[in-house]
Amino acid sequence: MEWLINLFTTTDSVAHIMLLYAIVISIGLWLGHMKIFGISLGVTFVLFAGIVAGHFGFTGSLNVLNYVQDFGLILFVYCIGLQVGPGFFASLKEGGIKLNILASLLVLLNVVMCVSLFYLVLYRQMNSPEENARNLAMMVGVLCGAVTNTPGLGAASEACTQIFGTNAPALANGYACAYPLGVVGIILSTIAIRFICRINLKQESEQLERERAENPHVKPHKMTLHATNQALSGRSMMQVRQFLARDFVCSRLLHEGHVTIPNRDTIIHQGDKMYIVCAEDDAEAIIAFIGPEEHVEWEEQDVPMVSKHILVTQPSMNGKTFGEMHFSSMYGVNVTRIRRAGMNLYADRSLRMQIGDKIVVVGPEDGVDRVANLMGNSVKKLEHPNLGVIFVGIVLGIIFGSLPLAVPGIPTPVKLGLAGGPLIVAILMGRYGYKIKMVAYTTTSANLMLRETGLALFLASVGIKAGATFVNTVVQGDGLIYVWCGFLITIIPILIVGVIARLKYKLNYFTLMGLIAGGTTDPPALAFANQTAGNDAPAVGYSTVYPLCMFLRILTAQLVILLLCTF
Repeated sequence: MEWLINLFTTTDSVAHIMLLYAIVISIGLWLGHMKIFGISLGVTFVLFAGIVAGHFGFTGSLNVLNYVQDFGLILFVYCIGLQVGPGFFASLKEGGIKLNILASLLVLLNVVMCVSLFYLVLYRQMNSPEENARNLAMMVGVLCGAVTNTPGLGAASEACTQIFGTNAPALANGYACAYPLGVVGIILSTIAIRFICRINLKQESEQLERERAENPHVKPHKMTLHATNQALSGRSMMQVRQFLARDFVCSRLLHEGHVTIPNRDTIIHQGDKMYIVCAEDDAEAIIAFIGPEEHVEWEEQDVPMVSKHILVTQPSMNGKTFGEMHFSSMYGVNVTRIRRAGMNLYADRSLRMQIGDKIVVVGPEDGVDRVANLMGNSVKKLEHPNLGVIFVGIVLGIIFGSLPLAVPGIPTPVKLGLAGGPLIVAILMGRYGYKIKMVAYTTTSANLMLRETGLALFLASVGIKAGATFVNTVVQGDGLIYVWCGFLITIIPILIVGVIARLKYKLNYFTLMGLIAGGTTDPPALAFANQTAGNDAPAVGYSTVYPLCMFLRILTAQLVILLLCTF
């Protein structure tokens, strides 16, 4: 049995390292699925499994642990950037400005609470500057656990290495102390806001329905109109659009018993029947201008028409607008709407196509088939990840993160590091990659697989390294202080922002719950919000603020250490 003993005790062997990671990750993921009061820790439990393994002496070469930790962190944050990139800048526009300002305030208050508690509780004048810097760094670890943000922990750990070198404090200990109550505290805070502001869930749901009825989202609306307006006779389709100042697509035109696919130059006559797709907000104005709705059995007309969902998988189509493709004039078909990331969108002429989009094309079968060939329409292509682009982006991210930025008053140049650099490059690649002919698209399952693998490797490495000192930190050190400080960092900013959002901005409670979950990047809080609301308002609020908050969480955790922990 000597071979089996050596397998677990020879820490510099590849077999030992692989076995250690496999055991820690598998046990952590298994325990992470267990629910306590309906809440589970998920992949984060890998950190605690690693701490237990490290405490009992199951460890490996420090160089190998550092390598796996950094590789997992890069993979994790880069995949996050690819995921949020396409919607990052859109979330900053009109509809999301108010929500993102409130979420940014939440991030800022968390940081202020972290620094304030350090000076009130842990700062000691008799300590050396290095000791105080180490205590502040540990409070940043507590901050990351309090808001359940693992990427922030990775960024802070990497920044600590820049400042302290190989003797960097184990931020994972502070993170582990604050994380459990962080998960609970976020949910308890949302419940407390409900009682503080005397919110009635039924009234909130009814208000949400009224708001949606008064201000419908811009989504596709289909209708058949009878052209009764005499002013339309002899006018082209383009002229009608200009008169209306509304954008719409006429995918089929019935004139004197014959069906055609109209283009911008097609002449409209009084009495024509027009099958129109437009934004829901514009439907009433278009009906008033063209004529009343009628029912037409388009399938029974003399020209066979087909409607087909086509996948955009051809790299050359990435980034092209619908207007520049001239579908109606060149192919005799019309694109009426688009399915992207689970949402139906109106195919506006200025909207850019992305790899993975599913477009609805209407027209003669041969024309639709030609467009399908042009778009690619290959599920197999989508299933094949663009690994080359991923690693090119990682190279650029590492280079960008390694650029030293001199800041006045700070002796050490500031760097975005292995977390910030790849994250920013991935966001830019996901949004603007088409401009340099790079397709950064990955399927949701592929992105999730790479991201969760990177996160599991990172958490296991951090836990194994922190395990040797964790018990001493909690029992003999400041562990209990980290627990209650973390709880205060969690609840006080949420209560402040929640009350402001509700009383001053009259934000719907269900949207507010999503904002809090997205501002803390906490999936369990989103799951609780969805279960409470029974509608998609929390998910909308979460997705609106999540990209910016994830970026700010990673950046602020790093900046606090780089700016305040120098000595």
